[in-house]
Amino acid sequence: MSENQASYPIATMCRLLGVSSSGYYAWSKREPSRRAQADAALLSHVRAAHSASYGTYGAPRVHAELVAQGIRVGRKRIARLMAAAALVGASRRKFVCTTIRGNGRQAPDLVDRKFVAGKPDLLWVADITYVPTATGFLYLAVVLDACSRRIVGWSMASTLATRLVLDALDMALATRRPNSVIHHSDQGSQYTSIEFGQRCREAGVRPSMGSVGDAYDNAMCESFFATLECELLDRRRFKSQAEARRGIFEFIEGFYNCRRRHSALGYLHRSITRSGMRSIPTRTSLPACSPPSRTSPSGGPKGPSLTAAARAGWSHLRAGTEEWLRRGPNKRMG
Repeated sequence: MSENQASYPIATMCRLLGVSSSGYYAWSKREPSRRAQADAALLSHVRAAHSASYGTYGAPRVHAELVAQGIRVGRKRIARLMAAAALVGASRRKFVCTTIRGNGRQAPDLVDRKFVAGKPDLLWVADITYVPTATGFLYLAVVLDACSRRIVGWSMASTLATRLVLDALDMALATRRPNSVIHHSDQGSQYTSIEFGQRCREAGVRPSMGSVGDAYDNAMCESFFATLECELLDRRRFKSQAEARRGIFEFIEGFYNCRRRHSALGYLHRSITRSGMRSIPTRTSLPACSPPSRTSPSGGPKGPSLTAAARAGWSHLRAGTEEWLRRGPNKRMG
């Protein structure tokens, strides 16, 4: 009625709509209800959390973000407000296979689809994906820790040479310094090459490979690539490989490894679970990491307490990262 009051009298429109003029004027001067005011205040927090995730968070992660800030609210209310404000999370695109099987010797499958580790640096999963740019494909190799879900090693190159996976492995070894870690991958020619096998033997890494043509045998790494694609690659178009390198670096080191909330970690930040001392979902029947305590004996909030082993693991990570950075970009990226 307010939109058409310049063309028609309010009294006439009220009579046609079957409402009283006094009721309309009382409604127009009435302040929003307390529920509406609370929704408006809550929506500002929802927008902030959604924006901080680069527009990738849906209702579950936005809800976890607000709960972490001390805002008590239901997930369905968050979903309703996001739908009304046209705020949506990132969705996944179709899977594309990039594995080229080689003729090298295949390693046994030491994982058997059990992607669970009791502590960091017991199991790493690795794979390669492609990044489309206006000047051609850029290839990305990653090494992911199964306990912490952290990308401990990565490398980018314009070709699918063996050097690509070697650089990713070298970065993981320099930053984590593991002892007899299992390195699980597919049977791509880069992972079955003589050079990669020699590097694993030198570093004390136990190679493991899934079966041919079965993405489920490396499902954890495929899950990360699906996240990368839906939250970054599908939302940006890179004009050059240099621009793609910067974008991927910012996503991995500036968001995924330190700020993104992961459902497998109970929607906690990786900065909270930096040493991996957080359980994989309890729906699995396999051993899991121990969850951190969220409350103090007095009932107040408390951050997660780390064991001596966890603190030592983080010290190794920090020292390894500093060593890797000193090597220079030409030696750590293909």
